[in-house]
Order: sequence, then structure tokens, then C-alpha cells
Amino acid sequence: MIRIQGLTVKYDDLVAVRSVDLHVPAGTVFGLVGPNGAGKTSMMRAIAGLLVPAEGHCTVAGVDVQEDPVAVHRMIGYMPDFFGVYDHLLVWEYLEFFGELYGMSGSSLRRRIEEVLEITDLQIKTDSEIGGLSRGMKQRLCLARAMVHEPQVLLLDEPASGVDPRGRYEIRRLIDRLGEIGKTVLVSSHILPELSDICDMIGIMEKGNLVAHGSMDDIAAELGAYRILTIHILDSKAETVPGVLAGFEHLHDIEVAGDTVHATLTDDPEALAELLQRLINAGIRIGGIQEQRAELEDLFLQLTRGELA
Repeated sequence: MIRIQGLTVKYDDLVAVRSVDLHVPAGTVFGLVGPNGAGKTSMMRAIAGLLVPAEGHCTVAGVDVQEDPVAVHRMIGYMPDFFGVYDHLLVWEYLEFFGELYGMSGSSLRRRIEEVLEITDLQIKTDSEIGGLSRGMKQRLCLARAMVHEPQVLLLDEPASGVDPRGRYEIRRLIDRLGEIGKTVLVSSHILPELSDICDMIGIMEKGNLVAHGSMDDIAAELGAYRILTIHILDSKAETVPGVLAGFEHLHDIEVAGDTVHATLTDDPEALAELLQRLINAGIRIGGIQEQRAELEDLFLQLTRGELA
């Protein structure tokens, strides 16, 4: 649905995005992760046709953004990181205004306004003045505005910026719902946990470079990621475990505390199966095992150095 080839964005001598290649399949929720200044907003603005790249191309549903920007604008809904609202309009007036800008009118527009208000849980605020809404409600209203013309693709730049924990939860829930109804969503954030639970794929940016992209499992496998194990041993045999597992190349940092063994294991199902088989063959009974896999934050820290463009 979104294809980027060799995208480079410059502001005078500053290179904000460097030769990025990216493919976002239809119906995917793709999270773009990176610190402020990594190039996320510049890349989104290029996809939206709001700036002309120095090099490269962006296409949405096969349409080149630079060759036919009007067609692309009809297919996308763009929610910028900083957005303006008209404080003295009512919520329904605001959505009607933007719907009419897209050529919508009459009963079809009214029906669509009702739909986006339902999706964003703003039905009870239909007749409220925008200036009286909370920050979180204004965020949801901006998202409703981005969806009013039924776009295939949504570009959401830091959609939870500046809202409280409850507001961030509501935004995440909305994005999750958009994925469920088949929308293609490109969402950016510098708050890592916001994206790990709702995205099908992620891309990690630093200093204008897309340093990794794919599913969480793909990136973890590429990095040789790990899982942290806590193994509960029966019959007071925990002290024998380090000797039994000596020389097992996939296992590191074995520690014994009472009847519990803590260890770091390569993130590979075969490695875990072999570990358990070795313990069983040695006659060691396992009372339980817990594992914690590498989180998005762990992958981010492995891939980046905290540099800005």
C-alpha cells in the first residue's frame, strides 16, 4: 500500500531522511520508532506529498505522490504532530467542513460523521464547542477528521503526544481498532511501549536512517535477541543445573538462587527445547518455567546510539 524507494529529504544542508526503502503492506499497522529529530515527521510529510524529496519516490496504492498528489490526498488521512482546530466551531461543524472539502455532502456526509464519531467515542460531544474539549478529545477529533473521507491509508504522526496516560490508552485502542477494520496505518512515536502491542511491523529510525524494519520477531532474530528464563527446580537439585548445562552454547549468565535458576537464552525455540531435554535426561525435575522475551525497548537500545540528524 505504501512503497518508498531511495527517499532522501533535505533542508538546505541538513539531511533529515537518508535513502530510505520501505514497503508497508495493505492492512498493516506499521510503527515508526525513533527519538525526536530522527526523521519520522519528514518521511511522513513526503508520503503525504507535503514536501518534495531531494531524491527517491513514494507511492500510495501504486500512485506516485509527486506525479498525482491530488489522487494520493484522497486516499490518505494525515494527522500531523501539531494540528490546529477551530475552537469556536461545534464538533459536527468541524467534521462537516472537512468532509465538504473532500467533495462530500448531504446524507452520505452526515452518515460518515456519525461513523467516525462512533469510532473515536465522541458521540456525546457532537454538539460541543471544540474550545471546551480536553487535549485527549481534541486528539481524537483530529483523528476523526483524518478519517472523515474514508481514506485507505492513515498517517498518524505522534498521535498521543501531550495527552495523559488515559488519553494515550484511548489512542492506542483506536489505532488497534483501525487495524481490525483493515486500514493501513503508519504511526510514529518516540514512546516505545505505545507501539509494541498494537503494530504488526515496526521500523526503527535514527539520524535519518531506517536502521531496521520488520516484525518484532524478525528484528529480534536478526539481532540474535534473547529471552530471560526463570526455572524452578524440584528435589533441591538446582545447584546441579550449571554443571548439567555446561558447554551449552545458547545459554549465558546462569545464576542459582535457592531452588530457582536464572539464565539468558538465545531467542530460538530449538534452543529452549534442547535445554529442557538436557535437564530431563539428567533426571532434574522442573516445577515451572517463566520466560521474558526482548521487548521493543531492548531492540531499540541495541540498534541505536541516541544520535540526532
